[in-house]
Amino acid sequence: MKDKTFIVVSTEVLPEVFPKVLEVKRLIACGEEKSSASACKRVGISRSAYYKYRECVFTYEEKLTQKIVTYYAVLRDEPGVLSGFLSEIHRSEANILTVNQNIPIDGAASVTITARLHGDGAEAYKLRETLGKLQGVVEIKLLSGE
Repeated sequence: MKDKTFIVVSTEVLPEVFPKVLEVKRLIACGEEKSSASACKRVGISRSAYYKYRECVFTYEEKLTQKIVTYYAVLRDEPGVLSGFLSEIHRSEANILTVNQNIPIDGAASVTITARLHGDGAEAYKLRETLGKLQGVVEIKLLSGE
């Protein structure tokens, strides 16, 4: 099997089925359509075309400019610490995907946060440094997305 190779191609030269597959994916993800059948009908492609290409067609932003990272942190068990931590992630224009916090033990709780960042790979490290300087952060590690 060949390695996957990604290319950037203007939609002006692509067969119209590819942008329509992207539109079907968007309609379903945003809840504007409840099923692939109704979404395909709405944009004017067959369900077989959608199923043939749905795992292979992505927007540039979706595949190349967004990075999913996971941070592990130990936070003091004090009011506002987790809220401030999450607010800082929000200020960096990241989209928080999951938050898992354990019950505090000995005055501190571990939390794992997965977020979608926009920008270059260095952004994950910059955000880790910023989060590490917040009041109440005992420890922070970048677990994935390096």
